[in-house]
Amino acid sequence: MVKHLRKVGNSTALLLDKPILELLGIKGQDAPVQLTVSGGSLIVTPIQPEAVEQEAFEECVERVMKRRRKLLKRLSQ
Repeated sequence: MVKHLRKVGNSTALLLDKPILELLGIKGQDAPVQLTVSGGSLIVTPIQPEAVEQEAFEECVERVMKRRRKLLKRLSQ
């Protein structure tokens, strides 16, 4: 999935879709996350993730796959 950085005031923001936040167990916009840089990658880890039920997880994955079908197909080639 490709995301673009956005200007927000004097800062730059990375906006995450609701299904991604749900998959990570992140609820609410004020949820704390740990940011780690490793090998040129940014890793976002929730500090206090909420448990995600299997059915909800599968629904989120399905929504992301449906919305990003073309991108996922290109990546698989």
